[in-house]
Amino acid sequence: MYTIYWIIFGFFMILSLIVSQTLQSRFKKYSKEPLRNGMTGKDIAEKMLHDNGIYDVKVISVRGQLTDHYNPTNKTVNLSENVYGVCSVAAAAVAAHECGHVLQHATAYRWLKMRSNMVPVVQFGSKWSQWLLLGGMVLLGLSTKLGMWLILVGIVLFAISTIFSFITLPVEYNASSRALAWLEASNITSTQQHEQAQDALKWAARTYLVAALSSLATLLYYILLFFGRRD
Repeated sequence: MYTIYWIIFGFFMILSLIVSQTLQSRFKKYSKEPLRNGMTGKDIAEKMLHDNGIYDVKVISVRGQLTDHYNPTNKTVNLSENVYGVCSVAAAAVAAHECGHVLQHATAYRWLKMRSNMVPVVQFGSKWSQWLLLGGMVLLGLSTKLGMWLILVGIVLFAISTIFSFITLPVEYNASSRALAWLEASNITSTQQHEQAQDALKWAARTYLVAALSSLATLLYYILLFFGRRD
């Protein structure tokens, strides 16, 4: 049973590495493709927000690479340094994607609402599920029923995190769809550049897909372990 786990873990670790490296490679490539209009990531974000009648969200710069995100709490679109002040296809794609999340929030997009409501529970589960599962496995070696109960509680918490990772998928894909539709409608990108932006966001979304599948595979392993020990 443990051999199966390490095979699954190794497979998804390699797959995650491949997707991550490809994503970084594509963004590096498209970061060298300047937009014809000279707009930076900040300009793109502000224009997309204003075109959609949103004026109460600030666009700010944050440190790091691929650390871009939208914070609904303080209503800020946080763009990394290589996006905020950079004029490129990659910067435009990222900035528009994050604004896609702003539009989701403004229109009460149901998957985003569901995801936001789950955050407190997921944070709790992420903190304790692995400890409960590990403790349960250790206690199983002592042939104690407590170990089974710990594993069961750990599985439930881990399952919530897995569900959360799958709910994240439509949120991310929809944000990219909104971004690409606006970039095309606003003539921000040329035909070739639009395809590049689409490719960049496609690989970004795949990181979430791999994470969700990895979480599901791990969850199934724990479930099989639980029922296998009960027999």
